[in-house]
Amino acid sequence: MTPLDLVVGPTGLRFMNRHFACNIGRGGVTDNKREGDGATPRGQHRIVGMLYRPDRIAKPTDWAVPIGYGDLWSDDPNHEDYNLMVRAPYPHSHETLRRADPLYDLVLILDWNWPYAAKGRGSAIFIHQWRRPVYPTEGCVALSRRDLHWIAPRISYQSRVYIL
Repeated sequence: MTPLDLVVGPTGLRFMNRHFACNIGRGGVTDNKREGDGATPRGQHRIVGMLYRPDRIAKPTDWAVPIGYGDLWSDDPNHEDYNLMVRAPYPHSHETLRRADPLYDLVLILDWNWPYAAKGRGSAIFIHQWRRPVYPTEGCVALSRRDLHWIAPRISYQSRVYIL
């Protein structure tokens, strides 16, 4: 591990020799991730994308992609687009990326079960803004808005996410 890696452990997230409070899934950390279990998958993950709301925040890095109207994330394990970004109209189970609340104003996409998803192994494992401190996610890692916006432009292509 290097200072450019994000390390999530029992006391929070460490990045660039700094410590940040964070939230994980309501199901804790697991070695056996399943769709809908609310758990955060243990292991080493790559950051494969960054999404942001251009109507709410400035572009955080040159490689960030804007979230547009109709952008969704498929969480239907029985569909070929499972665990991929899709566009509306999409009749299968999905998450809306352009949310009314600020949770997905800035999103780091992890490579969990991606790009070739195994049915039911979990989808949409992101690092995003938390609702509030000490409030679990559905399996993602969540940070305060301030901390997430500090971290995002400092991530490099060498950065990995370790969930211990």
